Amino acid sequence: MADPITIVLVDDHAILRQGLRSVLERDPLFRIVGEASTAAEAQAVLADRRPAVVLLDLKLSTSSDSEGLALCRSLTATYPSLAVLVLTTFLEDHLVVAAVQAGARGYVVKDVDTTALANAIKAVSRGETAFDSRSVTSVVRTLSGRSQSDAQRLTDRELTVLKLLAQGLSNQAIGAELFISPTTAKFHVGNIMRKLEVGSRAEAVYAASKRALI
Repeated sequence: MADPITIVLVDDHAILRQGLRSVLERDPLFRIVGEASTAAEAQAVLADRRPAVVLLDLKLSTSSDSEGLALCRSLTATYPSLAVLVLTTFLEDHLVVAAVQAGARGYVVKDVDTTALANAIKAVSRGETAFDSRSVTSVVRTLSGRSQSDAQRLTDRELTVLKLLAQGLSNQAIGAELFISPTTAKFHVGNIMRKLEVGSRAEAVYAASKRALI
C-alpha cells in the first residue's frame, strides 16, 4: 500500500477543520498531521510536520478576506515541493488567478463534494493541478482577457458597502449596519477604492456614481 498523503488543514473555523478531518480520515490514503487557524500557526506547523499537502482557506481573520494569499506565497517559496490546495468560499476571478500566482496548485470551493475534494488532493500531491469547473472558468476568463474590469466586478458585499459609503456612513457605522467589525468594513472600503482606482472615500462615491454602480 502506498504511503499516506500527509495533510495540514489551515482554516480559522475549528468546526470546519474537524469536519474535514473526519471526512478525509475515512480514506486510508490521507493522514491529517496538523491544523492551524492563523498564518503564524500554519508557519509553525509546517516547519514541524512538513506535510505533502496544505488545504488552505483564503480568509484567516476578520480583517481580510484573502490573508491566505500571502500565506500561500510564503509557504510555496519556503517549501517548493509543497502542494497548496485552496479550499474557500470565495470565487472571484482575481482571487483564483492570484492564488495560482501565489503558488497554489489547485482551487476549489467549500461546497465541493467529498469525492471531488479527495481527487483534488490526490492530484496536487502528484504535482498536478486541480480546479473545479467554476475556478477553471475564472482562470480562462481572466487569461483570455475577457474578465470584467475591477469596477464591474465589485462583490455584492462591496456594492452594499459602497451604497452605505454614499450615505456618508463611517467604517464603524457601516460595520454596525452590516453586523461586521469596523476593521472588516475598512477592509471592504479599501478594496472598493483600489478597484475604482481612487484615493479617497469621496472620490469612490463620485466614480461609482459616474459608472452607475450606485
